[in-house]
Amino acid sequence: MQIPKLFQTSTFRLALVNLVVFGVAMVLPFVFVYSNTVGSLDSETNAAIIGEIKGLADEYHRLGKASLIDVVAQRARDPDDKNAIFLLTDAQRRPLAGNISVWPADSASNGEWIRFVIDKVKAGGSTPHRVRARAMRLAGGELLLVGRDVEQILAMQRRITEALGWALALTFVLVLTGGVLMSRYMLRRVEAITQTSRMIVEGTLSRRMPIRGTGDEFDRLSENLNQMLDQIEHLMTSMRTVTDSIAHDLRGPLTHLKGRIELALRAAPDARSYRAALEHAVAETDRILSIFNALIEMAKAESGLGRADMASLDLGVVAADVADLYEPVAEERGLALRAEIGEGTVMLGNRQLLALSVANLLDNAIKYTPAGGSITLSVDSGPGTVRLVVNDSGPGILPADRGRVVERFVRIGTDPAIPGSGLGLSLVAAVARLHRASFELGDNAPGLRVTVVFPKGSTQESADAAHRGETAATLAAGS
Repeated sequence: MQIPKLFQTSTFRLALVNLVVFGVAMVLPFVFVYSNTVGSLDSETNAAIIGEIKGLADEYHRLGKASLIDVVAQRARDPDDKNAIFLLTDAQRRPLAGNISVWPADSASNGEWIRFVIDKVKAGGSTPHRVRARAMRLAGGELLLVGRDVEQILAMQRRITEALGWALALTFVLVLTGGVLMSRYMLRRVEAITQTSRMIVEGTLSRRMPIRGTGDEFDRLSENLNQMLDQIEHLMTSMRTVTDSIAHDLRGPLTHLKGRIELALRAAPDARSYRAALEHAVAETDRILSIFNALIEMAKAESGLGRADMASLDLGVVAADVADLYEPVAEERGLALRAEIGEGTVMLGNRQLLALSVANLLDNAIKYTPAGGSITLSVDSGPGTVRLVVNDSGPGILPADRGRVVERFVRIGTDPAIPGSGLGLSLVAAVARLHRASFELGDNAPGLRVTVVFPKGSTQESADAAHRGETAATLAAGS
């Protein structure tokens, strides 16, 4: 894996942002600890020095020089306060009492802070120690110096600063290492998806995005992409099937149509034969157009495009309108067509495809029911569902053939004289799948019973469908 490519990942940039955040988060506590620990010690040290020098000055004013010398000498020898620094000199800076023997060079003599270095003798040699002190000139010209050895405070400052430095360095290493590892992991997952996508683009539609089973966002993304690819593959397979079906099933009618026209042209000119040939050509053309229309509507349902036109509708009203159109056809064939429409049959659906589905069911029932028979169309509602049932008294379909009869261009045990393309029940099944409805072929004893149970759909689904419809209309207008 290339390092520059790794550094360009969003995960690595996020790791750098976290590094800055962690750095700031560590500096702020350091500032707090430093100001509240070292700052407090400095303040206490300064206050102690000021209090000490004022006390000694008061001692001088009350009891005189001799008493001050004794007090300074006594405090300079105090074994419990080894960090205290005292020096009392005369006007010429000759030492009178204290625990240092030389007045600090280049230092102020009255009311100023003094910083200097002294050597403290320890086992193995002397060590330089820094001192913070304050000087005061007394009324008799003497000079008083009171200070504290601040080497421990400075050492504490160094330790805190070093601790912060090491903590920042460790944080930098850990965050940077974590960022690199996390970026490598993310990059591997993304590259796996990218490589699979590239193979799919190149034509290998059977490939699917890798899923590790961790349930993370990459797995969820891969699952959604795989579902999308399954749908795309299904649609392409359906398209190939439709194309193959068109090429296979329309070859016969077109060849027959061409043959009849050629025979009419080769025969002796006769208006009656020409008219018969033209009527036959019109009939064959109507059959071809009906197959094309059925395939187009079926492709629309199977591709999901019909879902964009879904809206709230009353299936009972749609079914009743279709029944009114087919009632004269049924009467002409000597059949009794009865519509039983219940209440509460409002649902979410595509009006055009639902009407076409009901029309196909009634058309099949009328074609295959012998004269004197009956057909019943019923629509009723249940808990969250709307049920459409078409019963006829025809020959019905054997249970062994009911799974195959919904396939395209399949006609089982029917009279060749009965017109049809074998697409009616296929279209009904496709419309049912589009509406997420159950589709069942049963026995009406005698005859066939077709039952389609639709979900009513929610208000939110209706709003989403309306929004999709508006979007589709906008795109259509723009194109």
